[in-house]
Amino acid sequence: MTYFAIAVVLTVTALLGFLSWGSRWGSTAEERARRMPGDDFLAGGAGRRLAMTRAVSIKALPELVWPWIAQIGRSAGWYSIDTLDNGAKASAKHIVSWIPEPRLGDASPIGYLRHLEPGRALAWWVKGLRFLGAWARLVVAAQVASEDGGSRLVIRMSADAQGLMARPALTVFRFMDSIMAIWQLLGIRNRVEQFGARTSNPGDPETGDRAQYQLYEVIYASGERAGKRGKEHAERWRQTAIEDGYLLE
Repeated sequence: MTYFAIAVVLTVTALLGFLSWGSRWGSTAEERARRMPGDDFLAGGAGRRLAMTRAVSIKALPELVWPWIAQIGRSAGWYSIDTLDNGAKASAKHIVSWIPEPRLGDASPIGYLRHLEPGRALAWWVKGLRFLGAWARLVVAAQVASEDGGSRLVIRMSADAQGLMARPALTVFRFMDSIMAIWQLLGIRNRVEQFGARTSNPGDPETGDRAQYQLYEVIYASGERAGKRGKEHAERWRQTAIEDGYLLE
């Protein structure tokens, strides 16, 4: 075997190992097997399917964790690698005062809010879009529960895809999401444990700019908007929520 062939084998082995590790980071076998909100959204779909379950323990009660979960992607940013997924804007390090409580039908870059259990769980739904030549659907679900005086946060990212590019598209998505999701979970844990439920950040005070902490547009169920208008697909997902009966015209 040539050095090149050996390098290829080692690279592929390392990539497969990372994909397996990144897809289940921090989670237990029981958590990966557990039913989560939104698991049924992909029912009846054809093509290839992917489910990635990650989890983290947080030294704070669920009522302190929930407000941070509730504002993710709703104009507070993603708490991940901001230069890659937030237009280089710094995600909020406090509970943003003007972000309303989540409601079914809220539309964001990751679909519309289709499931909500205040204080406990939520799930976002992308009904379908083109990704790397495949037609894909996506569910992002988060659930927080008590654990030994603190909290356990489980986030599941599920997707299916159709078309000739379904397999490579899901593989690329799995790789990208593994990196971002791990950083996000660490970002949530660090924020909750360091800042609790603070409602201001002296290092980055609120200016009134509704795109201060997140570039991509959000349209709340009320019709109020934040972020840069037209950036990403919030308008599309709001219309989908209306068509699915979660919002009135």
